Amino acid sequence: MPGIYLERVAARSTAAETRHRVQAASTALLDVLRRADHPLQRLAPEDSARVEQVAGACADLFQRSSSCVEGRNGQLSLHHHGRHRLSDRRLAALTAVHNFHIRRPDGTTAAERFFGRTHPALFEELLLRVPLPPRPRRRRPRPPKLPYLMPVAA
Repeated sequence: MPGIYLERVAARSTAAETRHRVQAASTALLDVLRRADHPLQRLAPEDSARVEQVAGACADLFQRSSSCVEGRNGQLSLHHHGRHRLSDRRLAALTAVHNFHIRRPDGTTAAERFFGRTHPALFEELLLRVPLPPRPRRRRPRPPKLPYLMPVAA
């Protein structure tokens, strides 16, 4: 994975010196895997292709972020910015909403991308599992207000 990741970083690099240095590091890491005595070379071609596909997917998932407002950490930073010290319960709820409800433009959630399969809709699942609150208690009728200044009977 590191070799594949560095290869992708080198392709995005704008400075030639940096690109060549990162590409050399990537090649050095990948050359070890391509040697005939490496255990990966003994895999069947379809298994080898699957390992390479998964490693490429993992390298695509890993990305360095320089912006303070990207992804999960950016969301938490914005929440902490306005009101400090999120409780553990609120943090867990925000994490569940982020992983299972918020969708990318392609329609996938973070949990779907991580586990590689779909999941039930978050709020519909909550409605099935969490009992509805009881009806509010019936209010007692208010006694009629007596006027403070009763007219004096003549």
